[in-house]
Amino acid sequence: MAIAEALLRKLRESRERYDALTAQLSDSAAPGGGRRVPLLMRERGGLQKQVDLLAALEALTLRESEAQAMLADEELATLAKDELEQVAREREVLERDVLDALIAEPDDERRKVIMELRAGTGGDEASLFVADLYRIYERFFDAQGWRHEILDAAPSEVGGFRELTLSVEGDGAWRALKFESGGHRVQRVPQTESQGRIHTSAATVAVLPEAEEVDLEINPADLRIETMRAGGAGGQHVNKTESAVRITHVPTGTVAMCMDNKSQHKNRASAMRVLRSRLFEAERARQHAERAALRKSQVGSGDRNSRVRTYNWPQNRVTDHRANENYSLEQVLAGKLTSVYEALLALEREERLSQL
Repeated sequence: MAIAEALLRKLRESRERYDALTAQLSDSAAPGGGRRVPLLMRERGGLQKQVDLLAALEALTLRESEAQAMLADEELATLAKDELEQVAREREVLERDVLDALIAEPDDERRKVIMELRAGTGGDEASLFVADLYRIYERFFDAQGWRHEILDAAPSEVGGFRELTLSVEGDGAWRALKFESGGHRVQRVPQTESQGRIHTSAATVAVLPEAEEVDLEINPADLRIETMRAGGAGGQHVNKTESAVRITHVPTGTVAMCMDNKSQHKNRASAMRVLRSRLFEAERARQHAERAALRKSQVGSGDRNSRVRTYNWPQNRVTDHRANENYSLEQVLAGKLTSVYEALLALEREERLSQL
């Protein structure tokens, strides 16, 4: 199936933008100077694949035209038919690559994310479920070779977590982990249940692309920074020094707090990373909502209020409600999430293609 003219037009527009960015980067007097260079380079890099594919498509079209012209020559007709068959095979692969490039989004290649896990309904059992989710993710990170760091943690008295904030870095991190955003429900017999009754508890997960300074400019005058003594269960530094830091972005009321480190400086840096990512995600979500206003559903939209997955211990089953698929609980607990993400990525691809 030939690429529609509208899609070719999109590719040509991308090449025009690519050329304009190249010109801007070569102009030292461009508006914004050196501060904007990383942002321009990122946008230009995001267009590189589309530009290369358009060049390949144009070269293939030229080969096809030349082969068609050769058909009139009896001596070259057999060679021309072989060439046309080869061109058809190459075009099929190339057109799929073109579609994938056109539906790609700028954030797809982000390597750094912030994950926020929070206990929901279910009291102590919900906090234990947060700890289970963290172990699942930790095993998955290790299998992928990704680095992760706990930025902040609020342990519960029973060995779980009321809240847990992580940073994760690795190739493909955002593309996969964004599907974790939403409500996670667990059905099992709690350790505290003496009569063996199954309870339902919940946790929420928010996954944000970690914003770099170039993504978002924050006016220091808009920040209110407070220090305080850390509270709750913890090490010797708790309630000894004012190491906990809370940063409020006054214009939006967005707050980030960190108290997990003994160092006030480290807590401030971690809180700032989380705040920047929350502000960036709010703007990103606003733009995404505008683009997706006509969509009936969104895979991995990041709505933490929507239930995305149920973990059923008695039936050894995990159900992902977006893909409507069941998976082995044992496999998921071992951090083997690849098959889950493959199903969700396939759904996402279909949805994006429908919007072209």
